[in-house]
Amino acid sequence: MDSFRTEINLPEFSSKISYQEGIFCIGSCFASHMAQKLADHQFNSLLNPFGILYNPFSISVALKRLSENNYYEAEDLFFHEGLWHSFDHHGIFSHPEQKITLKKINHSMEEARLFVKKEKWCIITLGTSYVFQKKDDQRIVANCHKLPGNQFNRTRMSLDDIVRALTTAIKVLKNLNPGIKFILTVSPVRHIRDGLIENQRSKATLIMASEKLEREFADLYYFPSYELMIDDLRGYRFYEADMIHPNQQAIDYIWQKFVTAFVEENDWPLMAEVNKLILSSRHRPLHPGRQVHQKFVEAQLNKINLLEAQHEFLDFSKEKQQLLKSLE
Repeated sequence: MDSFRTEINLPEFSSKISYQEGIFCIGSCFASHMAQKLADHQFNSLLNPFGILYNPFSISVALKRLSENNYYEAEDLFFHEGLWHSFDHHGIFSHPEQKITLKKINHSMEEARLFVKKEKWCIITLGTSYVFQKKDDQRIVANCHKLPGNQFNRTRMSLDDIVRALTTAIKVLKNLNPGIKFILTVSPVRHIRDGLIENQRSKATLIMASEKLEREFADLYYFPSYELMIDDLRGYRFYEADMIHPNQQAIDYIWQKFVTAFVEENDWPLMAEVNKLILSSRHRPLHPGRQVHQKFVEAQLNKINLLEAQHEFLDFSKEKQQLLKSLE
């Protein structure tokens, strides 16, 4: 045997991402990993303006509201355990003062709307088919915010429900930006609390929904994050200690597959150079005052200045600040 694993060969996608195109990421916590990788290579990206969202319905709500410029009002919030919350948002937006919560929510949504309106790509990462629905008004929530569990029913969205919700959201987003393209993927994070069988059924429903959406929209592409983790890497050594989340080695592998599939090949050398400079700027020397470190910083700054002069879309201001601070 020449191979001891079932490697996934990705198709040749007709559209590619370049450095000149902005990328909007929304969805589960795995979306954060991909967004961080994009940031580590200086791609223009924006992540989760509603915070982490796991289910397709909540992702759909978020995309529709930002597309329609539908701001949140005081009546959209509720008070619990000393904080004002939104059922559509992650807890990072919650605050003891109602006005501050609203300001954070609406500012983030407006920033995302302006970004999506002019940029080229939207990456949607689906985490689970399961949703929590309030018993009193049947509302599906993105986050329960530690309210008692007996206030919610937990159900799994049907295949048709998922397709319907995301179809509506994609169409609304395309009304805002007709040229936007979509990459749909299913998070490789395992939802063990659902149970292993339930998790597989949940992920399978998301994968089937993705297939239907891919057939419906010519400018929507499916990237197999889940399949790369489960069927290609296929081993617990690629998980964190919790046996749920992919470890860094797995994330790096999936990222490299993503780059090969979706990023313009002409940009690969620049990506490597950019990432090397960013990692160098994070280096913390044991003896920062030594002349050897000063020369190192000068060399990195010269490389950064040269790259910025050659590529006006690059901005290393944060890295420059980090390098100069290391001299203090």
